[in-house]
Amino acid sequence: MNKIAFMAIASLAIAACGTTGTNNVKVLQDSTIKIHDEIMPQIAHFDRDAVKIDSILNNLKSLKAAKADLDTIATKKELGILKANLESATDHMMDWMKEYKPDSTDIKYFEAELQKVSDMKKIFDAVSKESQDKLKNF
Repeated sequence: MNKIAFMAIASLAIAACGTTGTNNVKVLQDSTIKIHDEIMPQIAHFDRDAVKIDSILNNLKSLKAAKADLDTIATKKELGILKANLESATDHMMDWMKEYKPDSTDIKYFEAELQKVSDMKKIFDAVSKESQDKLKNF
């Protein structure tokens, strides 16, 4: 009788541990996707900003005529760097999405993915601010 009770308690304990692990994976996965979903809409803004940069760069002569104090060399350099940053952030997200394995049950995998996407959010936020600051005068 004691063996049966012990086995029942042990089985429940093992099952509970498995459920906790699954719940932890689900929490991490949900947190990862939540951050991803916050970042994704910024890609459309980044694409529009890249098109705007191309337009500005193609019209630098006429912009210079309208604003005599415009440093076209510095503007070209700054906007080129900004466009590269916008494209890099977008490419980073696309690469992450290709490599993401939502069916994984490994908690360490989701801990790492949560860290990756959190770092990516910081990059997206910084590039978004940079873009707003540099393009507000155009």
